[in-house]
Amino acid sequence: MTALVLVGLSVLVGFVLIVIGLLGSREEATVEERLTQLGTLERPPSLEEIELSQPFSERVLRPWLRKLAEYIARFTPEQTLGRTRRNLELAGMIYRIGPAEFLAVRYLLMGVMGVLAILLASKSDAPALQKTGMIVVTAALGHYLPVLWLGSRIRRRKQEILKALPDALDLLTICVEAGLGFDAAMAKVVEKWDNELSEGFARVLQEIRLGKLRREALRELADTVDLPDFSTFVAAIIQAEQLGVSIAKVLRIQSDQMRVRRRQRAEEEARKAPVKIMLPAVLLIFPALFAIILGPAAINLSNILGGSSLLGP
Repeated sequence: MTALVLVGLSVLVGFVLIVIGLLGSREEATVEERLTQLGTLERPPSLEEIELSQPFSERVLRPWLRKLAEYIARFTPEQTLGRTRRNLELAGMIYRIGPAEFLAVRYLLMGVMGVLAILLASKSDAPALQKTGMIVVTAALGHYLPVLWLGSRIRRRKQEILKALPDALDLLTICVEAGLGFDAAMAKVVEKWDNELSEGFARVLQEIRLGKLRREALRELADTVDLPDFSTFVAAIIQAEQLGVSIAKVLRIQSDQMRVRRRQRAEEEARKAPVKIMLPAVLLIFPALFAIILGPAAINLSNILGGSSLLGP
């Protein structure tokens, strides 16, 4: 039984590591490494060498997952694919994994955890109905775990962007007031920080270099971020560009307003703190406090009542 559990857990851990390897972005070679390779190569690399130079996840696992995703996409409604794509965009994962591939990961994890539950249930002495319930619940948990992970990543990304936005606006304002263009100011933000907001600005700059209008690229970024503060900032920049207003002045106003809103949010969270503390205090702190204060009195009262009953007729 113990060996079977260890084997099942090993299979589950291996599957999770495979998924992490698929979702992780490959590290690009530096310019110096590429120049060194070009200087030492006497002939161009063959297709086989190029294929073998890629990681195992890109050579084997990713094509297999892509084929499975293509098969799943045939039987998946467009509404489900669109909703999954939207969630991946909000999580910043759309360029790493497609909606059909994400659904394939969900079904694979459901199958792995379902098989693991079947193996454990076959060695259990529980009733058949209880075994069936355990298998169904475990498989459903495997199916919805990626959804829960994606939702937590969306919330974490929004919080990170909301936290970095005021400082990024300050840097944009300083750069534009110093004489740089707005695109060059965004490049400075990308150069200085490594967070979700800088990745979004880097994507905007890349799309602008490919010929997309700045306002369209910014609108798409605001749509994938889905934050009111960021949407207000993008709308102000687009309006200033269309009306010919100084972008530096608009950035200064947006920076001041952003800091005011952040202070208001902090004050609001501070006002909510007593209400949030009340439930843990009632359930955890007050019982222990009452036990410390009233415990000795209750013991003395019990001793007195016990003694009086012994002395009575």
